[in-house]
Amino acid sequence: MADKGVYLPEVLFEMRRVGRSVRVAAIDPITQTEVILVAPAKLSINDMKRVAARKLVYVMAKKQAAAEKDKKEKE
Repeated sequence: MADKGVYLPEVLFEMRRVGRSVRVAAIDPITQTEVILVAPAKLSINDMKRVAARKLVYVMAKKQAAAEKDKKEKE
C-alpha cells in the first residue's frame, strides 16, 4: 500500500468483538506505529481492514510531515 508518500509492505490487524462493535487495531511492524478504531460489527472484515489501513497511512504521513518540519526548522 502506497499513499501520501508512505510505503506499507505489511500491515498487521487485530480484531476483537465488543458487543455490537469491533475494535480494530492496525500495526506497521517496521515502525511499530499502531492505530485503533471501533467499527460496527455488521461491516465486512475487508472494509474494516481498509479503513484501519487508511487511518494508519494518515497517521504515519502526519508523523513524517512533522519530522520534516522539525528538520527544516533546525537548519
